[in-house]
Amino acid sequence: MLWVIALFLGLAIVYLAARYGRFRSWVEPVLSIAVAVGLAAAFLIWLSESTPDSPAPAPAPRPAGLAPSDIDLENLAFERNQAERSYRLRGAARNTSSITLEYFRLTVTLEDCPESGCTRIGDDTALVLVRVPGGETRPFETFLTFQFREDEAPKAPKWSYRIVEAKGATAR
Repeated sequence: MLWVIALFLGLAIVYLAARYGRFRSWVEPVLSIAVAVGLAAAFLIWLSESTPDSPAPAPAPRPAGLAPSDIDLENLAFERNQAERSYRLRGAARNTSSITLEYFRLTVTLEDCPESGCTRIGDDTALVLVRVPGGETRPFETFLTFQFREDEAPKAPKWSYRIVEAKGATAR
């Protein structure tokens, strides 16, 4: 909309300058100065847009979260479940940090280790939802499923596990 006003104003100035000589004698220096100021402003705007912005301040470091090493698992018991290839895992999670634990992911590896050596059967990762305040211990229970044929059920199961992720409560 502003360009329409400028267009009509420009046409009026040209008409008046062509029609009246006295008007032309004082409008020429004024328009010259206005054009020079406009070009200088356009150059300054172009120059300020082409320079890179100052770098954004680095975000403040987040407080250290809960690490898998902050969680200790105690009294783990693996029981064969009613469903084939499924096991129930019961135990207790101890939180050694000051941050409240919301959940953790536990990867369990099952091997069959009869006297002749160990054969790896598989892995399963379980999401264990347990809320454990800092410095406390809470019981948990989860289920694990492994892929093996019914006739290949492990005779001497050997369990190994590791916590792959631990999520603490955030400040609210």
